[in-house]
Amino acid sequence: MPKKKYKYIDLFAGIGGFHQAMDALGGKCVFACDIDEDCRKTYEVNYGLKPAGDITKIDAHDIPEHDVLCAGFPCQAFSKAGKRLGFDDETKGTLFFDICRILEYHKPKYALLENVRNLASHDHGNTWRVIHDRLEKLGYNLLSEPVIFSPHYIGIPQHRERVYIMCVRKDIGEVAPFEFDKRKIKPCSIEDILQNDSDIPNIEEYRVPKEMEQLIDLWNEFLQNIKVDKLPGFPIWTDRLCELNKNEDLSQYPSWKQNFIHKNNELYRNNKKFIDKWLVRAKKNPLFFGAKAKLEWQAGNVDIPNIWNQIFQLRPSGIRVKMNSFFPALVAIVQTSIIGSRRRYLTPRECARLQSFPDTFKYDIKQAQAYKQFGNAVNVDCVKIFAKHLLK
Repeated sequence: MPKKKYKYIDLFAGIGGFHQAMDALGGKCVFACDIDEDCRKTYEVNYGLKPAGDITKIDAHDIPEHDVLCAGFPCQAFSKAGKRLGFDDETKGTLFFDICRILEYHKPKYALLENVRNLASHDHGNTWRVIHDRLEKLGYNLLSEPVIFSPHYIGIPQHRERVYIMCVRKDIGEVAPFEFDKRKIKPCSIEDILQNDSDIPNIEEYRVPKEMEQLIDLWNEFLQNIKVDKLPGFPIWTDRLCELNKNEDLSQYPSWKQNFIHKNNELYRNNKKFIDKWLVRAKKNPLFFGAKAKLEWQAGNVDIPNIWNQIFQLRPSGIRVKMNSFFPALVAIVQTSIIGSRRRYLTPRECARLQSFPDTFKYDIKQAQAYKQFGNAVNVDCVKIFAKHLLK
């Protein structure tokens, strides 16, 4: 077996998205940690390395020497008082502080960090300022702005914008500018990651229940019969498809909510006869309550709208319908997207593929944990792109 080119550590390791990418590029993992016990079990099953637990309880000198520090760390607000009192005070109590103390002790050549899209603008830019300035003070060069990237840029059918931060120790060199022409984004197809239904054991577990099918059929009837110039871009709230209550003071609500109430009311007034009859039947469906009595159509304007031709999710804000070109970002909950054309939910294996994990990857046998772990994972192919750029 060829000798590994470099050693790396995998902090907040989850199920090893960084591990998959860095090993593929010739690296050897010498240390991993994650606070989640189920993630640690999945990690050990797949890589033969047992991660440590809570990073805040790990001394830096107990971590082996390494060339690259990898971390997909949680985004937390920093203290504004720290600008006066120093970086350590600013980052104290956050998990970024633990990354900093390990970098300060070991001084690895490189660091590759990943975070949510919101980090770029979090706390009016204060979070990024603290991170950037602290890493520079620790002796690392990095780009002045974080790079934002998504798997769908490279043909993987998942819209998942994340921030990537590449750091090079100052005595080694600079980080080359990262350039990607978004005009050259590859077209995505959800078919690229879908399993054949015939290959899925216990396929019935993933089927949309009959009552849910009937609910979606009701919503299809609604969309196909309302008279509108174009399909509503605002959320449809069925409890607001009625005449305005003259005794209700709408000024008590924020302006965005007032706007949606008025738009729903206008939709109702223009389609009163149909909507009144439709609501009577809709309310007989046992699922027609709460979020399922709301709809967000985000699949563009089409001649004959059909939710079964699209991808949709059950969210706290309602049933959200998206075009079937790529999936919305996986999240750390069991409720994954429904593939309209298949009338079923995404399987854990399909979630693994959306995160670029190989089919040999052994996910948690508890499905709820598997969905959560893939929702929290970093995308392997995206990490490869930035690791190559950093280490070249």
